[in-house]
Amino acid sequence: MSESIKPSPTLPDRLVLPAPAKLNRLLHITGRRPDGYHELQTLFQFLDVGDSLSFERRGDSEIGLTPHLDDIPLVDNLVMKAARQLQAATGCTQGANIHLDKRLPQGGGLGGGSSDAATTLLGLDALWGLGLGLERLASLGLSLGADVPVFVKGHAAWAEGIGERLTPVELDTPWFVVIHPGIAVSTPAVFGAAQLTRNTPPITMARALKGGATSWRNDCESTVRHLYPEVASLFDWLSGRAPARLTGTGACVVASLENEAQAEHLKAEASHHWLTFKAQGLNRSPLHDVLAS
Repeated sequence: MSESIKPSPTLPDRLVLPAPAKLNRLLHITGRRPDGYHELQTLFQFLDVGDSLSFERRGDSEIGLTPHLDDIPLVDNLVMKAARQLQAATGCTQGANIHLDKRLPQGGGLGGGSSDAATTLLGLDALWGLGLGLERLASLGLSLGADVPVFVKGHAAWAEGIGERLTPVELDTPWFVVIHPGIAVSTPAVFGAAQLTRNTPPITMARALKGGATSWRNDCESTVRHLYPEVASLFDWLSGRAPARLTGTGACVVASLENEAQAEHLKAEASHHWLTFKAQGLNRSPLHDVLAS
């Protein structure tokens, strides 16, 4: 995995970059810290679908963002926060117009907001010719969200801590069908629930990988199913057709299929009831592929 992405000798005036979705192929909660955050062990992998962002250089230092998301104030939008944080950390006086093409459902457990923030950090680093490197950008991203560093670094990873201690891994890359039940799951509500499992014994990365996908689980799953009947109903429907898993804290439920044809068949069936898409797992972020080119 490359540790930095070198800026082009000729800085671009405009960039269009992907912000890929992620899956938590495994998610264990091993403890709760005094500050309220939870200690995790998880396996992150990217998908070949996601949001898209365009960045265009401005003649001043302002940050423009379109469109405005109805349920997220501009000051709380992670794209805007990432751009302003990058300016503040570097003293950069350049600005940009940013357009977000939002395709991933909010509150779906696919990391859309974190991915948007990571793409913003990497995109503006390239647009402005800052050349900070992945480690510095990942450190900046951590204050925006625990999932941001894995999107910045751009490789499938075993993660520990609150999700920020990353070790690159190579995972199988099956086809997935991702189904959204039409609701947003509150991550604070899940992590605050009394019945949430918080004492899963830690395991080594080697043991997790040796066990393989059939042994992986998500400790949030039973809590989300209890709190959100829509997710429970989706699980009941999907489990009769393929092994079903929750990603992150949900709401999306994911099935792993052996090939694209099976994924297309299941997608067609599920699309009658829910927002559904098929995607392939990736060990390298498509964002890094575009930037490297």
